[in-house]
Amino acid sequence: MKNVPTQLSLFFLISLFIACGGAETNDGLNREDIIPVKLLPLQEGESANAIQTSGTFTTEDEAVLSFKNGGIVQQITVNEGDHVKKGQLLARLNMTEINTGVQQTDLALEKAERDYKRAQQLFRDSVATREQLENAKTARDIAIQQNKAAQFNQNFSEIRANTNGYILKRFVNAGQTVGPGTPILQVNGAGNTDWKLKVGVSDQQWALLNIGDEALIESNLAKEKIKGQVLRKSEGIDPSSGTFTITLKINAGQNLNLASGAFARATIYPSKKSTGWKIPYDALLDGNANHGFVFVTNDKKTAKKVEVTLGAISKDGVMVLSGLEGSSYLIISGSAYLSDGSKINTFSNQDSLNN
Repeated sequence: MKNVPTQLSLFFLISLFIACGGAETNDGLNREDIIPVKLLPLQEGESANAIQTSGTFTTEDEAVLSFKNGGIVQQITVNEGDHVKKGQLLARLNMTEINTGVQQTDLALEKAERDYKRAQQLFRDSVATREQLENAKTARDIAIQQNKAAQFNQNFSEIRANTNGYILKRFVNAGQTVGPGTPILQVNGAGNTDWKLKVGVSDQQWALLNIGDEALIESNLAKEKIKGQVLRKSEGIDPSSGTFTITLKINAGQNLNLASGAFARATIYPSKKSTGWKIPYDALLDGNANHGFVFVTNDKKTAKKVEVTLGAISKDGVMVLSGLEGSSYLIISGSAYLSDGSKINTFSNQDSLNN
């Protein structure tokens, strides 16, 4: 019986421990269900952050050359990287079949001319009718046009340089059979003042840019940053990349040694400012392209997960263009433990030290 007080005391301590461990808040929730977080008051403002992007160099006169007719390639006179002059012969088809076609139309035209002259004489002698005369004239006219088409194809069975420049790509070799329009050679002018950089941007970034906005370009082919400006904005999205194309013009007076297709990074400085919210990187969850998720709260008690549209990115944060309308506070710490509707409690640095 002497152990009874001791047992009662032990029972009391265990009950007290359980009661303390399962203590509830005034709203009936366990303390373990409330997640401590840090908040940042949201305030919309303007930003003119630079746009970071990348692309490849090209020129305005870059072109893919091909034959008007199909046939067997007889000769390719240039290789990739060769410098060419305007009018220089670059490639030629085997002319046997094409010349035969021209000769056939020549013979057909001669026959049509004889038939028409005979019809004229017979019509004057009242032997042939007017309809027969007109049919002979139509046959002669058709033969003339067929002969012109054959000669035209004969003239365009070789490829000549349309400007001074360089051979960028050679697609075929001599002896190959090609069809009309098959790419044979890719050329460009490659003058220093002709270089352009084509880059891809999102729709929000596209809307911020204006013609003439300044840009700085970095390339392994240039020792210093290259100065440029926005020359052109595409009016449609590129289906292969899913982005809008911005063409940057390289400013004149720079000593450059560039190559078509070379990669470069560009920083564009929009003259138009964007409106939105600048948030720290730690607050952003599941970022994908131009979208992501954050947690916000209005009452400091319940977390809400919202999708946001992202804009310019800088070293100290990211610009949110939309999605935070009507939200008072952004949760910047503890987001990894939250879900939509989680109960939260704010804490200060002193609270974390006491814990």
